[in-house]
Amino acid sequence: MMEKTLDTITPPAASELAQKGQEARAAARTLAFLNTESKNRALEALARALIDQKAEIIAANQIDLSGGHAAGLGEALLARLVLDDKSLTAMAADVRTVAQLSDPVGETIDMRILPNGLQVGKRRIPLGVLGVIYESRPNVTVDIACLALKSGNAVVMRGGKEAVHSNRALARIVQECFYTNGIPPGAVALMQDQDRAAVLEMLRARAYFDLIIPRGGATLHRFAIENATVPVVTGGIGVVHIYVDASANIAKAIPLIENSKIQKPSACNALDTLLVHRSIVPQLLPLLGATLKKSGVRLHVDDTAMDTLAGYPDLEPAQPADFGHEWLSMDLSVKIVDDFDAALDHIYSYGSGHSEAILTENYSNAQRFLQEVDAAAVFVNASTRFNDGAQFGLGAEVAISTQRLHARGPMGLKELTTYKWIVLGEGHVRP
Repeated sequence: MMEKTLDTITPPAASELAQKGQEARAAARTLAFLNTESKNRALEALARALIDQKAEIIAANQIDLSGGHAAGLGEALLARLVLDDKSLTAMAADVRTVAQLSDPVGETIDMRILPNGLQVGKRRIPLGVLGVIYESRPNVTVDIACLALKSGNAVVMRGGKEAVHSNRALARIVQECFYTNGIPPGAVALMQDQDRAAVLEMLRARAYFDLIIPRGGATLHRFAIENATVPVVTGGIGVVHIYVDASANIAKAIPLIENSKIQKPSACNALDTLLVHRSIVPQLLPLLGATLKKSGVRLHVDDTAMDTLAGYPDLEPAQPADFGHEWLSMDLSVKIVDDFDAALDHIYSYGSGHSEAILTENYSNAQRFLQEVDAAAVFVNASTRFNDGAQFGLGAEVAISTQRLHARGPMGLKELTTYKWIVLGEGHVRP
């Protein structure tokens, strides 16, 4: 019997998506003109509810965590699943931040008067209906719902089976808070169907969706790109580098590298490969090794680094596949480079266009790095963990796009809008 894969699945003729898609499309008409006060009132109610109902949310999350352990999920996936007092408090704070942000809908931009007297400009409008397919992270349910509402979009979400109980608890709270505060039903929907056919159906539902955003691993992104007939924004796959330049300040570099690697190793903006200028190896690596071993980081190193780090408790010779690999764990590849250009060449060959950083006190090298490295976010003397919607002041994000079209980097409110041209005349006719 042929193995059933995503490629061989045929979506059902009638489905849950048809109902939710139609309701979302109807809600989008109202959301596009909803006033800012109504949106913010619903968001403030949600922020309160996340704290008031945290016991229910955590209980649902514990079911998912137990199931994840039983299914043998890796530590990186389990870490992404966790909801607790700390994460729910942070989630509520992010919701309030979104409420406090300026509403982009209706903003007029680039308005100018042409020589013939016509006034021409652009006005921001919602994209319409978003379809979001995501894995593991239940906090995404709230992030997306809030950003969609504030930007005037309806959204249909499809979370992964590993977080099904958490997602359902959060979605119920979101829907209750929104509906009781005047948001139209259908504005936020969560797919209950966990059959893999639902993914393919969403990707091809042009009648309902204006944009699909997949958030997950490389397999999901590749499948979305290959099968979608709806426009897709992809991203979130982060092969992240830090290059330590010859002029780097060692005292600054050690805690910054540590933060990029261990603050949340399961995140897409966590450090994967450290590139070190050969001249600074004797000063940097012994101190860095002493710091990283306290956190249990496993190092995958080239021959030069191996000699310098002899005695490190968890050291392995780097394999070719270790470079260009997104670890999502307490693993770090280390490569010694001869000069600045060698570092750029390595990033060009192995980077994913997500987050790249240079540690340097050389202004010219910093500017060259900013200019020549192609990534959604490029950092000078700052942790790559800052590539995040909340950290960039966006409140939250629906994804971190690594594409070049429409949006790049953390996608916040403005990235969930498009625009229409507006033209004001006084009886103008074209000659």
